[in-house]
Amino acid sequence: MKLTYAIIGTGGIGGYYGGKLANNHHDVHFLFHSDYNHVIQHGLRVDSVDGDFHISHPNAHANSAAMPKADVIFIGLKTTNNHLIKNIITPILKENTIIVLIQNGLGLEEKLNKELPKCQIAGGLAFICSEKVEPGHIKHMDYGKLIIGSYNVSNQEILKQVCIDLQKAGVNTEISEDLNSSRWQKLVWNIPFNGLTVVLNSSTKAIIENVDSKNLVYEMMLEVINTAKQCGAIITEQFADDMIDLTNNMKPYAPSMKVDYDNYRPLEIEVIYSSQIAFAKLKGCTMPKIEMLEKQLLFLTLFPQEYYKIIDVNI
Repeated sequence: MKLTYAIIGTGGIGGYYGGKLANNHHDVHFLFHSDYNHVIQHGLRVDSVDGDFHISHPNAHANSAAMPKADVIFIGLKTTNNHLIKNIITPILKENTIIVLIQNGLGLEEKLNKELPKCQIAGGLAFICSEKVEPGHIKHMDYGKLIIGSYNVSNQEILKQVCIDLQKAGVNTEISEDLNSSRWQKLVWNIPFNGLTVVLNSSTKAIIENVDSKNLVYEMMLEVINTAKQCGAIITEQFADDMIDLTNNMKPYAPSMKVDYDNYRPLEIEVIYSSQIAFAKLKGCTMPKIEMLEKQLLFLTLFPQEYYKIIDVNI
């Protein structure tokens, strides 16, 4: 079964996974915005710990109306742009197109399903350190596993084929039988590290190597796990230890929220923090440390970073 792929959001996520598929001779079409002219001239470059590659003439498009109908659409947009998804992908939908939301947070598939009730939707969880560093240039620093789980996909064989295609392209890919649990597992890492790297202006490595901040991370992870259990996720406290070990072995990394903050872009506070805090309250759980982190992040979004520069005043 030969699938046609569309990549919506060719950044650190879409550029890497789509790039791996294209580099392995799959039919992949990329939607670009500001990078379009650069990629047409110079191609798509991926510098990866697993081996660098360059796609000199990718199937690049400046608008989705010019793209062919897709069997599978990977959404790599930040959730702050999810209000654009319906209009972007409508021209490339066909009867059995599968949309894979490779994004952070909970409830994403349900929200999209309300907008596009006839579409088949899956969730994607990327355990990867990757970012776009320049136009048409992706840097993959560590890890790379992708977990895909069905929300309402009727043809599981297509999801299996996606998994096979990615595996043959060199991506560690698994099919999740429990999308809810998989999304909560991703949040166990995302919630502490995305926010703390912003408010502490630090990297994952510096945070994990400091005893106090490492303990804070662990306590936040347990808050997430406790709420996840109440929301039906299958997860144990051991998963927090596993995530600590994973981060100990990870190269120094700035998560997506830190990159967004440093580049004055909107932060995914709603889907990573506010939604989970609301879920916790509905289930009678408390997440005091995570609520504090949410409030700190909301405060930081109110003012430009230059407001926080310290002025040396002699009194």
